[in-house]
Amino acid sequence: MIHEKYFELLKKQKELVGRKNEKKSDFYNGVYDRYQHPVITRHHVPLHWRFDLNKETNPHFMERLGVNAAFNPGAIYVNNKYYLVVRMEGLDRKSIFALAESENGIDNFCFINTPLTWEDIDENETNIYDMRLVQHEDGWIYGIYCSESKDPEAAEFDTSSAIAQAGLVRTKDLKEWERLPNIQTPSPQQRNVVLHPEFVDGKYAFYTRPQDGFISTGSGGGIAFALCDDILNPIIQKEIVMHEKKYHTIYEVKNGQGPAPIKTEKGWIHIAHGVRNTAAGLRYVLYTIATSLEDPSKVIATPGGHFIAPYDEERVGDVSNVVFCNGAVVNEEGEVFIYYASSDTRIHVATTTVDKLMDYTFNTPEDPFRSLDCASQRKDLIMKNLKLIELASKS
Repeated sequence: MIHEKYFELLKKQKELVGRKNEKKSDFYNGVYDRYQHPVITRHHVPLHWRFDLNKETNPHFMERLGVNAAFNPGAIYVNNKYYLVVRMEGLDRKSIFALAESENGIDNFCFINTPLTWEDIDENETNIYDMRLVQHEDGWIYGIYCSESKDPEAAEFDTSSAIAQAGLVRTKDLKEWERLPNIQTPSPQQRNVVLHPEFVDGKYAFYTRPQDGFISTGSGGGIAFALCDDILNPIIQKEIVMHEKKYHTIYEVKNGQGPAPIKTEKGWIHIAHGVRNTAAGLRYVLYTIATSLEDPSKVIATPGGHFIAPYDEERVGDVSNVVFCNGAVVNEEGEVFIYYASSDTRIHVATTTVDKLMDYTFNTPEDPFRSLDCASQRKDLIMKNLKLIELASKS
């Protein structure tokens, strides 16, 4: 017998899931639109994923397998639907992957089926998270995620040191998933690995982030480009850093590729995350770069400053002052849906178009890297605009 409390909570949850999501009227930058509500929170996770519905075994209707957060989703657009592979973190701190779908990409996201599972080939793998999805030209949908395990070299009293590697899975239908070997690179630690959607010189191309430690990049750092011959035996021999971290920028501590790059007529546009130090801790923001269509490892545009940063209530959560993106899609109309998480807690969407994304990435001035040069850059803009204002006032 199902507990009566279930139907009461189900009604509230249906209202939450079915809530219409409108654009924020108090936000404007001409680049993208933000929305009033997150598209997914922990409250969207189905009740029967969290509660034992049986009144006999759960007479007080207690949440047996609670959810702490839903964030950092991989994203893909197939069959006219928007799919997210959500990082769903339980109260036990373990993350699992769950599939959610929406007809319009901005609201009514519903979790479907059951959490994703595949063959367990690594008994040391403890935690999994932050999957990047890409529809590759070879016909498969690939997912690359961070596969975390305890550092076997850590001292006995050290229970936090970990090793991050790039786990690899693939699917044709988002239902059945095949586990492939971890991607091997020269770096001792590896995360934020993303598959390029097309072959490059007949090989599979990857964006990696070489680093020495689990948190610290050490001698590594930056977004790197790498090739491998065989996706079934994904061994990378060489990583070449194509966009490195830099002092006193939004990516001074570390940076990494977000989702797979978006192909445009002017170049591949990448959404990346940058990390800098503040008195309150690390601050994560998003920024864009563009690389050449002929050579995806060659950076051809680097607009200065952040693209998306934590905004108002987005700044508060499990890990505050953070936005992170590992999922973005483009539909048939050239609309771009950027799925980003705020403060490791909830998922939002920002929408723009391919045309706007190109305009922003190729026409936004670069960071001159020095304050006085930045002042001169802004002064030039002001003087040009004052002339226009003067002409407009005379007409």
